[in-house]
Amino acid sequence: MEDHIYRNLIRPKDLASFKVQIKESDLFVLCERKLVRETEEALLKYREDIERYIYYNPLFRESFKPLPFEEKMPAIVRCMVEASQKAGVGPMAAVAGAIAEFVGRDLLNRCKQVIVENGGDIFMKVTKPRRVGIYAGASPLSGKIALQIEPEETPLGICCSAGSFGHSVSLGKADAVVVISTSTPLADATATAVGNLIKEEKDIKKGIRLLKSISGIKGGLIIKNKKLGAWGDLNIVRGC
Repeated sequence: MEDHIYRNLIRPKDLASFKVQIKESDLFVLCERKLVRETEEALLKYREDIERYIYYNPLFRESFKPLPFEEKMPAIVRCMVEASQKAGVGPMAAVAGAIAEFVGRDLLNRCKQVIVENGGDIFMKVTKPRRVGIYAGASPLSGKIALQIEPEETPLGICCSAGSFGHSVSLGKADAVVVISTSTPLADATATAVGNLIKEEKDIKKGIRLLKSISGIKGGLIIKNKKLGAWGDLNIVRGC
């Protein structure tokens, strides 16, 4: 599928890779050894937390606006709500990033390096420099640039939203909005919020203003056609 082409952009040769898919969650994992069973167990656990909460509160799945905190929320649900409140979007805008981070942190109990990609949203903890390529659909910049990530920056969330390809919900038409944060759910929610603003190239400035306004965001970039806008603590390099 076109929206999984970016998986070819994060394939370090020194790490084992495998996939785990349960319902809508489709994880691509890289770590020192294949932890398939452990990944499945973690994914099931966190999906169950979210699904059970949705059963009792269906609005959590349907809302495009932030929702308030409630008592006894599971930790992953609380992180999604917090991220959505900061970014001004519905809590499900943070679900892919939240699952990537919570599963990844569980795996870190068994290895030192983990990269978990879930629908274009990445949680990363590494011990050497890594590059994450940027896939931007039909834009001529697609595959031409990458983010250089240093180990001391991790754990880190790197999340992408796009309105011109893929199956994620976006109200905009950006070729790519990539956001980095120490909170992967926040990076995910923010990428959605910024992506919703981008209809034309001129909207890139508006998207950058929103990026700057959200506490906890380290940086981000926006691609629309031939134009690129970037802000924050990013190391953009050629290729991947």
